[in-house]
Amino acid sequence: MSRGRSATATSSDKIISIIGPGMHIVGDCHSTDTVRIEGRLEGSVRADKAVVVGEGGQVTGDILTQDAVIAGQVKGALDVHSRLELHATCVVDGEIRAKRIRLDEGGIVNGNISIGPKEEPRHPPAQAAQPQRTDRRGGGRLRGGGKGKLGPST
Repeated sequence: MSRGRSATATSSDKIISIIGPGMHIVGDCHSTDTVRIEGRLEGSVRADKAVVVGEGGQVTGDILTQDAVIAGQVKGALDVHSRLELHATCVVDGEIRAKRIRLDEGGIVNGNISIGPKEEPRHPPAQAAQPQRTDRRGGGRLRGGGKGKLGPST
């Protein structure tokens, strides 16, 4: 232990949870800090700060985080609120959404990519116009006909 440093970690210290090589975990993973995956994880990963998937790392499940660096394999959706780095050794099978992306030459992505801030709907979705039903004897001449078809009344 270095001089001048207490034996207990302070809240400002970085905490990195590591799934090491040779380790295989089945289940969801959540961290308030950073998760580094060098082994195999079958389940979703949620980290408030960052997710790092090393060259030997494999994730089968969705990843949700602030920042991510992917050098290994991911089979699932990547939802990254800020910066996503995809290294030359990465293989991603799934949908990607990130504010910023860097993809190194050689990196493989199979899926849709959305880059930029998430767009919030500006207006509520318009409701489909409902056909007016009227008495066959009077005013209107339209009738509802099942699967959205309209036709003249008889």
